[in-house]
Amino acid sequence: MSNRLPNDLIDHLKGDPQFDYEAFIAVHDHEQKTASIRINPAKNFDVSALDVDKAIPWCNGGYYLKERPKFTLDPLYHAGCYYSQEASSMFLDLAIRALGLTEQPIKALDLCAAPGGKSTLIQGALSSDSMLVANEIIKNRVLVLNDNLVRWGGHNVVVSNNDPSAFSRLPGYFDLMVVDAPCSGSGMFHKDHDAIEEWSLANVKLCSERQKRILADSLVSLKTGGYLFYSTCSYSKEENEGIVDWIIDEFDFENVPLAVADSWGIHLTQTDKHQATGYRFYPHQVEGEGFFCAVLKKKALQQGFSMKKLKTEKSGIPQNLPQQWVNMEENFAFLHHDHIHVFPKAYETDLVALQKVLYLKNAGTTIGKLVGKEIIPSHDLALSNLIQPNIPAIDLSLADSLCFLRKDNLGTEINPEGLKGWVLMRYKGVNLGWIKAISNRINNYYPKELRIQHL
Repeated sequence: MSNRLPNDLIDHLKGDPQFDYEAFIAVHDHEQKTASIRINPAKNFDVSALDVDKAIPWCNGGYYLKERPKFTLDPLYHAGCYYSQEASSMFLDLAIRALGLTEQPIKALDLCAAPGGKSTLIQGALSSDSMLVANEIIKNRVLVLNDNLVRWGGHNVVVSNNDPSAFSRLPGYFDLMVVDAPCSGSGMFHKDHDAIEEWSLANVKLCSERQKRILADSLVSLKTGGYLFYSTCSYSKEENEGIVDWIIDEFDFENVPLAVADSWGIHLTQTDKHQATGYRFYPHQVEGEGFFCAVLKKKALQQGFSMKKLKTEKSGIPQNLPQQWVNMEENFAFLHHDHIHVFPKAYETDLVALQKVLYLKNAGTTIGKLVGKEIIPSHDLALSNLIQPNIPAIDLSLADSLCFLRKDNLGTEINPEGLKGWVLMRYKGVNLGWIKAISNRINNYYPKELRIQHL
């Protein structure tokens, strides 16, 4: 028996005759973190800039690294060219593609979204004419979620800060719902031995009850025929297969199996009651941490949210005003607290609906603050995939880029062409943020709250 892992957990896992608990124990004897990243398909980034080991087979654009770099020292990380994400959780990419959800406009909800790994994955995988709502209930975590989505650069995203029960006010609205549920965390033991001390059977039971509450409060927002991707980083059946059987019983869902290659090492499991297929990731079988997921399709007839009485309002700003900064084709601009946002025109009425029933932290891309008839450009704009390509810019060296990201003072020598006004700072052709160039000085407008504090 392991000296580290809880005996109750090991006894539970030994109930599966296919489970090699000795290998499982052995891999946990040494705390180890695998390094993996997922590249942003919308940014100009060559993955060979990193020390890549091999591709992650279940995720387009996912890669294992030979060793974990200090991401803080890479300006391209801050620019949103890639996201450092645990490999097992990237299985969501395979599910989205296997379900054909990349081929048509859909509305997706990431219900428990912080810090943003799955949200950036969803936004990158879906078609550009889809819409994502990324929600997080905890206020300080929603700030991190928003920052990561800003780096990713998409404008077809709404960030909300709501309890899951708020989504009951949007019945039959979403085509895809991702619930990476809060759990007891046993899947993290391999990379974080300190987490072992916090695990208990009582906490497993508490988490299972919380997961049911989250799902019961929000599943009404999934339309008939819509898909649920349910996942945890737990090994406990009470939080995994047990929840899947409960969803099928209580809400009239059916299981959707996915094709998985044997060589990947993913452990296929079946629930006790309905023999529904789930996928378990064990660190002695895959290069990744502990993870469980299953895909379900809603069979129940679900009345949809009515959009008939919703009316859009005049934005109050000329729609051509942001044109110098962003591509306004198929988009519209609106004003919120003196800041101009740009959002897909196809979802203008949807935004009205979301504003009525949810608390929104952000919507679309914030272009900047309106002062008179001028726009003071925002940091969000600098990282946006919509930004116009002809805006004045300076390519910095690595040293100057890090200086900029620390929000240090920059000398006028970085501006040999004598550019004036708002200028983009770039590293290897990728936007990092803004400076304002004045005749005898450079003002660094990198956000104070995002600056690198320690190198």
